[in-house]
Amino acid sequence: MERYKDFTYDHDKWGEWPNYTDYLHSQGQKVFLIYDPAIQVNYDVFERAQAQNVSWINWPKDELVMRDIQNQYPLAKDTNIMLGVVWPDEHVGFPDFLDPSNLTTKWWADEFKRYHDLQAFDAIWIDMNEPANFATNREHPFYFDMDDHPNIANLFCPTNGSDAKLDVPPYKTMSVYVWGNQSFMAENTLCMCGTAVRGKSTVYDTKSLYGWAETVATWEALKVSVGKRSAVVSRSTFPTSGQYAGHWLGDNTARWEDLRTAIIGAQEFNLFGIPYVGSDICGFLGNATEELCLRWQQAGAYHSFMRNHNDIKSELQDPTIWPSVAKATRHSNLFRYRHLPYLYSLHFNVSRFGGTVIRPVFFEFPSDPATYDLSYQFMWGPAVMVAPVTSPGVNAVHVYLPTDADWYSLFDTYYGNYMDAGAGFFAAPWTSISPTFLRAGYILPRQAPALTTVAARENHFELVIGSKIDASTGTGSASGEMYWDDGEAWIDLGEIESSDFFHFKFDFKYDPESATLTITSDKMVANMTLPTLDNIEIFGYQHIPDRSEVFLNGQQIAIDSMAYVQANHILNITSHGLIDLNEGTATLTWKNKQSNVQYDALSDAVSFTQIFGIYLMTPLFVFFFL
Repeated sequence: MERYKDFTYDHDKWGEWPNYTDYLHSQGQKVFLIYDPAIQVNYDVFERAQAQNVSWINWPKDELVMRDIQNQYPLAKDTNIMLGVVWPDEHVGFPDFLDPSNLTTKWWADEFKRYHDLQAFDAIWIDMNEPANFATNREHPFYFDMDDHPNIANLFCPTNGSDAKLDVPPYKTMSVYVWGNQSFMAENTLCMCGTAVRGKSTVYDTKSLYGWAETVATWEALKVSVGKRSAVVSRSTFPTSGQYAGHWLGDNTARWEDLRTAIIGAQEFNLFGIPYVGSDICGFLGNATEELCLRWQQAGAYHSFMRNHNDIKSELQDPTIWPSVAKATRHSNLFRYRHLPYLYSLHFNVSRFGGTVIRPVFFEFPSDPATYDLSYQFMWGPAVMVAPVTSPGVNAVHVYLPTDADWYSLFDTYYGNYMDAGAGFFAAPWTSISPTFLRAGYILPRQAPALTTVAARENHFELVIGSKIDASTGTGSASGEMYWDDGEAWIDLGEIESSDFFHFKFDFKYDPESATLTITSDKMVANMTLPTLDNIEIFGYQHIPDRSEVFLNGQQIAIDSMAYVQANHILNITSHGLIDLNEGTATLTWKNKQSNVQYDALSDAVSFTQIFGIYLMTPLFVFFFL
């Protein structure tokens, strides 16, 4: 921005910013720009707003207007607009996004369209929209001590007499008491007596809706300016915000307790109906340590909104600052990118039917009391359990795997092995992803990772299958689903069912004689071509497969590779162009070789003691059917 003014960029320092955006697009990358709601009152954006009769947060009557401030600005001089102070050098006004005439939203959208014509951004990050205002009622504003901000007069609200009944009500909120005896309801925000809804209501009655209302207006602005699939991320939210935007968990601090709070916060906001959520990884305020940043990068890889972000005064915390953090981040991000089809499908399902993406463990296991206080473990959809490290100086994490389910390791240690349920410790070195487990009975769609989602979407699909085993009969089964679309088309609220998307269902079963993977689709897209499904990895497969007898839709086919690890029952099938998902349905079948194996999944389970390093592993026998 040019001195923090919305819809501008610094032509001296960032003269090539629009061209650089075009370059990023050519590399398959996106540009997410930040905007505050407050508008400086002496430049063209504010002038156009006045010409279009935009509504602002106003003083309720002329006598309360701070004329010594108002009179400095010809465009605001004869108005009752409540002028405040935030990042720009001059005073700002706050748009009334609850304006029932819709003129404010139309102006807001037009400004985004104007700017998008200069710089083709892809998404919008809206900040400071509680709304925040600097140093309200403070005799010595903190920005008087900043080198990069002019010492302009700050906002004062009425604090006595009849005009103060909203700013100093008989019963104050808890926040006032937290801030101290010299605080008021308007601490770091606008005066409660201000008017909103084009004069029909007050800030006191609508403040909690300000961020929500800006989010709705910004969603409309994206439709006009970008015109294709995009995203809004808002600092301030309210119930139903999740229809329009995601959320990051605010200005946290580089502390271990804030990492733990982020894990809880992501679960909470999913409960609030805002599944696109994450935190400022490594902390926004303060200086992160190497260990904290590494663990936060590992945990944050599972959050839908993932970014490393800190303030300008703190030390750099990009993962490349520490080689160990760079390595751990790369490892965790590759896992995330490989499983994006699963994460995307979770979000698509929630968009259709509601629900959560990240959820507390007790959501999946409500009858298990041991899950009720698992604050720092969480479920990634119904199928994946994650247990990140949340304390310093440890190389293992205590995990509870609910006994109502069966589990497989999905992380580095004993990958693909059947795991004992119950409570215990799992190794969690710096070099691994967070301890992660696949719930038996589920199938996850995957895709070979790449540097960008644009590139990854061109790669082949994969499935990882966690067999739910019936040890008495030597049978196993699992199911899953995948949603996919072009990732670009704009979808209006309520129109997702009529949009173009693929929806596949996967069903897998095996017995001692054979195995069958059935793929069906209840929704297809005519003018879009999908990559092929080239890899299938099966955990808990208890029979030796016969590569010479593989059939696709009843026709015998040749397989490039079929590898079976008998010691831990992992089968991996890889073949270029194996299944064409564009056909919508497919049935893949293969025969098993006869054996006299006694089927007992528990005899091959890895215990917590084994995972923690006391176990001496027996040799693995790998069968490659080449």
